[in-house]
Amino acid sequence: MTDDEQSNDGSERQASLRERFEALPRWQSDLLLIGATLLGLYALMGVLGLVTGLGVSGVTRTLRAVTFLATAYALVVLALNLHWGYTGLFNIGVAGFMAVGAYTMAIATADPDPGPAGVPGLGLPVPVGIALGMIAAGLVGLVVVLPALRIRADYFAIVTLAFAEVIRLLITSGALREFEIAGRELGTGGGAGINFARLDTVIPNWVLYRGGDIEQGTNVLGYQILTLTNAIGIERTMVENWLYTFTMILLVAAVFWLLVRTGNSPFGRMLKAIREDELATKSLGKNTPMVKIKVFVLGCAIMGLAGIFWQGRNGYVDPNAFLPIVTFYIFIALIIGGSGSNTGSVVGALVFVGVLFEGPPYAQRIVRQNVDLPRPSTVYDGVVALGGGDPMPLIGYTVGELPNLRFILFGAILIALMIYRPDGMLGHRNEPASPIDLRRERSPREGLADTASTDGGEVDE
Repeated sequence: MTDDEQSNDGSERQASLRERFEALPRWQSDLLLIGATLLGLYALMGVLGLVTGLGVSGVTRTLRAVTFLATAYALVVLALNLHWGYTGLFNIGVAGFMAVGAYTMAIATADPDPGPAGVPGLGLPVPVGIALGMIAAGLVGLVVVLPALRIRADYFAIVTLAFAEVIRLLITSGALREFEIAGRELGTGGGAGINFARLDTVIPNWVLYRGGDIEQGTNVLGYQILTLTNAIGIERTMVENWLYTFTMILLVAAVFWLLVRTGNSPFGRMLKAIREDELATKSLGKNTPMVKIKVFVLGCAIMGLAGIFWQGRNGYVDPNAFLPIVTFYIFIALIIGGSGSNTGSVVGALVFVGVLFEGPPYAQRIVRQNVDLPRPSTVYDGVVALGGGDPMPLIGYTVGELPNLRFILFGAILIALMIYRPDGMLGHRNEPASPIDLRRERSPREGLADTASTDGGEVDE
């Protein structure tokens, strides 16, 4: 077979695979995209770790940490996609709404008598605290969106950013470190933060140990899980951490399903109409202000949920975790995946966390474990050594600064996306204009194809 024939054969196979993929139902193709991204990320990090001697335990811990952070980001990116991708609401106060959810959860579930070094709370059950955190984030979103209904685009963004900074400064202020309401001592902890029930312990306890056997201290399911994992050499703490991460995955799946259903509903089509032309939508008799209020409150509640589970891994709310740069990270993830795509939101979160955010420190760890590099204190020393014919000091400095150099990588990726892929990896995919199948049989005498479909809109879910 000649080279041209082999090339044509390969092109035909690729075209056939592409056609088969496009023929799949949307949910199956989306699941394949997310699964392929996750498996590719696991394969890259796993192979690098094993080949360079990181070990199975080290690779497993790294993959769990990356999966946890990616799911936390995916929750927030999905909520931001509902605001920006679906409705065109430019919300850059994401970190503030996450903080409201996390702090409300912490105050609601913290120990009422924590001792002299702690901050008192209400001591409520964890499910009640989660619900209150989401409600509080949604109510704050309502307070933000009501005065901002008359403004758009950049001005709306400024309002959300200002409110987020007001929230951050309030929860870190000394005035709210401890306060009294109806005779109950409460507080945010100020700049020191606040401790509460560790969700990464509470949730695994529900699965593994609740209703446990007297001898084994576990229930039947927990005993079977721990027996299996112990046989293959996985520590109990690692099992508990993965259970918490799996809970986060289920949350992402639930929110994804909710937003897909929302996007395919008449309400979702109204969101897309507002995004494209709010004046035209209003001229059709639609109450666009009320629609924007509803969608903004829903998105803020999801952001609050993400903040709760993100900080719940340590049972401690760190006020420095909600700086404005967190919102910047979330926007990068959404831009990478593609604004307007729920699948792109999840894929973008995976790529951002696994490759851009956690990738450079992981690479630094691998290099330092396998190569003994000099560590000059400044880049000037490295450049001087390079001029003398020794590149190793500059390489050592670069490896030492990889966690900081990733910010340059962020900028380079954004510039490349704006030039070559402005819609992101999966942004603005065509979708049916109706949630029902409009295809029908046509008679040959009509001179039309056997089937017909109508496409419209530019959001995939």
